[in-house]
Amino acid sequence: MKALRLLPLLGAVLLLASCSTVRVASDYDKDTNFSDYKTFAFYKPGIDKAEISDLDKKRVLRAVEAQMLAKGFTKSSNPAVLVSIFTKAKERVDVYQNNFGFNGGWGWGGGFWGGPWGWNNGFNSNTVSRTTQGTLYIDLIDANKKQLIWQGQGTAPLVSGDVNKREERINLIVQEIMEVYPPQVAGN
Repeated sequence: MKALRLLPLLGAVLLLASCSTVRVASDYDKDTNFSDYKTFAFYKPGIDKAEISDLDKKRVLRAVEAQMLAKGFTKSSNPAVLVSIFTKAKERVDVYQNNFGFNGGWGWGGGFWGGPWGWNNGFNSNTVSRTTQGTLYIDLIDANKKQLIWQGQGTAPLVSGDVNKREERINLIVQEIMEVYPPQVAGN
């Protein structure tokens, strides 16, 4: 009986966890020796093209810088790696159809919830949920060769409103993306 009472709580926890999930992917040049890169700088021309507010750019860049420093990089005016970002956003629409009710008809399903026969005196409702999904791309470019060597991307619902929650969300997204850098190359 206790397990039945915990199901709604478990459902709520899973729903909240799924809302905060960041889907991460990365790609890289397999011929690159990532241990050769120790210094970085931001690639301003690329960052200027990112279609987010200047305040959010600052938040993203602070989060990226913190992650790069945590990985042992040093910020430099003569960097081995240039860091660029860009973003994409799209609206996600989810429609949930709820058909609840008591089936009072004859035959199979009579007296059960939502059976196939008879009338249904319950309620039918549709719920529409709209969220904006944002994707942040972080590019690492070999500064000498001017070639992309690694790209990480994170997709997650965007948070608006509260500045602290927005900054917290950006930090989480950047952290999740940078967790997959450097790539685990076979043989290393």
